[in-house]
Amino acid sequence: MYSETPDIIPFTSPLETGVLTQAELEILKEKTMYVLDQVGVHFPSPKALEIFADHGARVDMKAETVCIPPELVKKAMSTAPRSFVLGGREERFDLILDGSCSYMSTDGTGVHVVDPETRETRASCKNDVAMMARVIDALPLIGFYLPMVSAQDYGQTASLHQCHAGLTNTLKHVRGGTTMHPQLARHAVDMATVVAGSDEVRIQRPPICANICTISPLSHDREGIESGLVYAEAGIPISFMAMPTMGSTAPATPFGALILGDAEVISAMVLVQLANPGAAVFHAIFTSLINPRTGGYISEVPTASYMMARQLAHAWGVPCLGGARLSGDAPGLGWQSGFEVGLGSALSAISGGEICGLLGLVNSAMTLYPEEVILDHDACYQVYEMLNSKRFTEIDSSLEVIESVGQRGHFIAQKHTREKIRGFYISPLRDKKGTDNQPRGARDAARERFKQIEASHKPQPLPGEVLAELDKILESAESTAEDLFGK
Repeated sequence: MYSETPDIIPFTSPLETGVLTQAELEILKEKTMYVLDQVGVHFPSPKALEIFADHGARVDMKAETVCIPPELVKKAMSTAPRSFVLGGREERFDLILDGSCSYMSTDGTGVHVVDPETRETRASCKNDVAMMARVIDALPLIGFYLPMVSAQDYGQTASLHQCHAGLTNTLKHVRGGTTMHPQLARHAVDMATVVAGSDEVRIQRPPICANICTISPLSHDREGIESGLVYAEAGIPISFMAMPTMGSTAPATPFGALILGDAEVISAMVLVQLANPGAAVFHAIFTSLINPRTGGYISEVPTASYMMARQLAHAWGVPCLGGARLSGDAPGLGWQSGFEVGLGSALSAISGGEICGLLGLVNSAMTLYPEEVILDHDACYQVYEMLNSKRFTEIDSSLEVIESVGQRGHFIAQKHTREKIRGFYISPLRDKKGTDNQPRGARDAARERFKQIEASHKPQPLPGEVLAELDKILESAESTAEDLFGK
């Protein structure tokens, strides 16, 4: 027996706004093109350098750098689609990235897990990736599964096992590709093809997407960029993600870091469009800060960088991964994590990123407390309900009951009250009591809810022949990894 996966609830908001004017966005794009043209970007990939050279960019083969003229940037970016589909197991789980709404996503990819049973912190493994995929499958406001932790028990093939754990444990779209050797990336494509059922469906409704991180300042990873070319050729959408840190890997100003990160992301998009015009790409910049007092890392910077990055993505004519996030720098669950989740939930309502939220982790996205995803989902759901409570159709019936009760009456006995009062969302995590009838905190209630879902929710499995094919692909990938890296 399996459990029914609830429909995804898109995060729609009447409050979407921006902090930059169109003129300011054009200035930022011009500065990005200046950096690409006059400073250049490091591409340690002979294949990438050859593609750029063939299209008229200024390439220094020895230094492995590329300077891209503005005309070439504009021409390449004109072929990038503004909207495309990220496929789910069924069409009702498809995500349409056209700017009409946001889809909430988990954050990833952490390396520590607070064990649900022992409550001890340990290294993450593939079973944790699968466990969290099953849980988010039951949470309707989360539409996009980014593996929350890493499969550290599988070494060089960890990313492929994370992809497998996602595809086999949720009907929702899975971030299945990432930076890996291009020969291993082809196995991720094979997995997507088997789940989709054909090359044609894989291209039309890809069940996985990929994420490739840049290296600040102004560089790329060879395997990352070459695996990106593999994904693009196969029709797997790619988010290119820059994570510049102000004061260390980026200028110590929000706009300086934004331009630097944008140059990294756009340079990768230009490469992909030159090699595969029309390839689906989306834009991601997450700006952070070096702590000037300790030298540590601060991911939640009190600036509008995430919102500006979303506007910049749309100014380039591509979807955005980001705009706001809930996961923050809190070392554990408490006041700081609650503040970060509350702020992230509110910003998700106004940011307008197609894939948004990035929830469920703490400690700068390094640590998973299983109950955090329940707490974060509930916070987002309350914001969603607040934004979608404008129901003008209820005015007439409300006036009727006002007239009926009149002065100095009471509404509690009215049929209208009985019908409408249940429509208000009241968090299931509040006002809970234990078996001893003593009040219980929201965190304890969230842990209980997590355990209930994890124990009882079993998404519809893939067909047996598909599961068998996926196992064969993993076996082949392990053999490929041995050939590439040794045992």
